[in-house]
Amino acid sequence: MEQRAVVAGPGPSTSSTTACAEDRASASGPGRPRNLLDLPPELLVEIFCFLPGVSLPSLAAACKKFHQILNTDTIWKRRCRLEYGVSENRRLEMVGIACRDLYIKRINPRFKSGRFVKLLPDYYNVEHRDVYTSLLHPYRNILGLWQPDIGPYGGLLNVVVDGLFIIGWMYLPPHDPRVNDAMRCKPLFQIYLCDKNKAEVECMYGHKGPHKGDIQIVKKDEFSTKCNQTDFHRMAGGRQEEFRTWLAEEWGRTLEDIFHEHMQELILMKFIYTSQYDNCLTYRRIYLPPSAPEDLIPPGLFKGTYGSHGLEIVMLSFHGTHIKVTKITGDPNVPAGQLTLHIDVTRPVQFPDIEHLRSFDKLSQIVLEVHQQVQCDQQNQEHWQESSQQNTGSLQPACNGVQEPKDHKTKAAGVSAPPETGGSEGATAGGSPAPSVPGQPFVLPVGVMARNEVYPRTCRACFYGTGLIAGHGFTSPERTPGLFVLFDEQCFGFIWLDLKSFSLYSRIEDSLRSAQAPFREAFELMLKSMQSWTS
Repeated sequence: MEQRAVVAGPGPSTSSTTACAEDRASASGPGRPRNLLDLPPELLVEIFCFLPGVSLPSLAAACKKFHQILNTDTIWKRRCRLEYGVSENRRLEMVGIACRDLYIKRINPRFKSGRFVKLLPDYYNVEHRDVYTSLLHPYRNILGLWQPDIGPYGGLLNVVVDGLFIIGWMYLPPHDPRVNDAMRCKPLFQIYLCDKNKAEVECMYGHKGPHKGDIQIVKKDEFSTKCNQTDFHRMAGGRQEEFRTWLAEEWGRTLEDIFHEHMQELILMKFIYTSQYDNCLTYRRIYLPPSAPEDLIPPGLFKGTYGSHGLEIVMLSFHGTHIKVTKITGDPNVPAGQLTLHIDVTRPVQFPDIEHLRSFDKLSQIVLEVHQQVQCDQQNQEHWQESSQQNTGSLQPACNGVQEPKDHKTKAAGVSAPPETGGSEGATAGGSPAPSVPGQPFVLPVGVMARNEVYPRTCRACFYGTGLIAGHGFTSPERTPGLFVLFDEQCFGFIWLDLKSFSLYSRIEDSLRSAQAPFREAFELMLKSMQSWTS
């Protein structure tokens, strides 16, 4: 797809600008510049470097001198760097992409001695005005974080300016179960200038190098990619070789190494499903969660273990006294976009000793008591609201049928239950949790399954929460009680009581640019939209 830049904006006409410039006389004596046009060209270059790129074409139309000065590449090079982060370092080269695949193509592929030419731009001959007006400005709206529409599986795409290119990087979790390893990145497409004012889109999916592709901006916060040469995705050995190659990349192993029959079925199902999207994909914009000083830990993206489904990417965000953990990638049971964990930080769980934590039955008893209390409080709140609307009195019905005062506080198993205002004995007056003592011993209860046994043996705090489980195809979804374990700012875990399993989550530390929500309401709206995409 070809997109032509329209870099224009309201600006003064030639006559009005010249007149205004001539009317500005210097307060100093003779010999000083009387107006902007009297300034030396090198000083005007420095001044124009501070103006936004979208204003420069209007300024160039003001007069002949401005037009000549705005042909200076220094001005546009600085705008490319300041507005879009253009630098001379290319990440594609850093991750080992072959230079020949990036920079040269054979003129006549029939002959081995055919001459090679450089088709992609370089920093020595490029005109940054063309880069700004024909590449960066037209495609500025696709920069940032995106979630591909791949059914229940989702994904994480980061579109960034990379040198004189725009690159779409797909972020993949580490190989199961090494949750603490770094993320893996795979380029899906690249956009660059193939001549002076024409942008070229190339698909980088497959194993035969870049080939022709297309990008279409469908609507605000949504775009789609299309491959025009899908034969580049195919392998000589057919689907079997493609599956083995995909399996090695996705899981870091062969099918023979996976002995669990159910896991084999899930892996094969994912390959068949996702391979349908190798020629056309739609992406929806997502934002990183905003942070606040009272947050327990910085919000952000984490990678976590999900049993036979492998590692998945989630987003942790704070909402008052609650933590929401939303799936960025998913599986056939609980798809991407769904709220996988919901934590109430006003319900801290404290264990009398390490033995209560080591025993699953004792742990389960403590958490279930909190769960019952939460349900009771919710019923009381609903009854109280109904009673208030009907003006039937100032007493709140209790779940056991006995009326209690409105400010009554309940306690269960060492857990402080909050009053209706949201505060608790384990929380500050403002609703945020009180600081916990670091170094609380932690050990997984006997009988709880864990994909990764390498987890911290101390934690900062534990909280009651619920986790979302469902049958295949997201059937009969149900929120079940569990224990949220906050280890440190980089790591947390969740014990699923009904599943008797443990999920470990580790922070994604990659720097993700152009990913902040413009305002808090935009992030909240995005979360609601994500759930509707896969509901």
